[in-house]
Amino acid sequence: MTAPALAPDQITIADREAAFAATFCPKLGMIGCSLRHEGEELLDQGAGLSAYAEQGSTFALPFLHPWANRVSAWSFDLGARRVRLAEDSPIVHRDAATATAIHGLLAASKHWQVIDAGADTLTAELDFGAVPQYLAAFPFPHVVRYTATLAGASLTVTITVQASADVAVPVSFGFHPYLTLPGSDRRDWWIELPVASRALLDERMLPTGERVSIAPGELDGPLADRTFDTSFPELHGERPAFVLADERRRVTLTHAGGYPVSQVYAPERSQFICFEPMTAPVNALVSGDGLRWVAPGERFTAIFAISAGKP
Repeated sequence: MTAPALAPDQITIADREAAFAATFCPKLGMIGCSLRHEGEELLDQGAGLSAYAEQGSTFALPFLHPWANRVSAWSFDLGARRVRLAEDSPIVHRDAATATAIHGLLAASKHWQVIDAGADTLTAELDFGAVPQYLAAFPFPHVVRYTATLAGASLTVTITVQASADVAVPVSFGFHPYLTLPGSDRRDWWIELPVASRALLDERMLPTGERVSIAPGELDGPLADRTFDTSFPELHGERPAFVLADERRRVTLTHAGGYPVSQVYAPERSQFICFEPMTAPVNALVSGDGLRWVAPGERFTAIFAISAGKP
């Protein structure tokens, strides 16, 4: 059964018994527009879908590919190929504060094709190698499959990258979920961060190569007035679970496989916090640190889940 369309190109999957629903817009980068629990929105809406479509402004639940965070150079060798990113390209987002390329090439991409849409599952694909503009910037042909499945009060997102030509494909994608708890103030939010180390950063917010170890539970506690724009290249446990909670609700983002790295983002006075599952450390495409590759004809899969329940 095809899921109902809320508006042109928006598709919702839902579990009515659990009062949990997720909405996506395949024709705008497969952006996760909404995640609602018991009628309340768990993804910060920022400037909204229109701003995302027109400016690439991130909000809600964007997919960041083929890199999730900053890269230090606009031109660099990657394997046997040269990556050349044009600073004036409409598909390359330039971080004004650091003058680096950030968040990949697929913001508001119109090249996703829906493969299957059901009451509780949505699958879409993007043939990266079939889009000349993408391949000119990142010369590694591949196909990305995005599957969102909702069961109970849990959304599972599975990304599979298949190398579609005779060249290996580097893996450095991630997500940027803007999580929020409606009806409460961020100073009263409780967070749990299962992080094992913090990367030291330079003036452009790029890792220096040095790390500071973090004990289990060391950063757990009230968010209060704490701020984060922090890279955590090592995590505790096989399925690290990041938690955001208040007196009414507990939201958990679990790295279920393929995401060994996290970025946490909560700027001053923000009414959201981002627990960002990443397949490689910041700047891995240039540094090679922790970078994995998909061999020709092979696949790489990464999975995370967001669930909601009582505290």
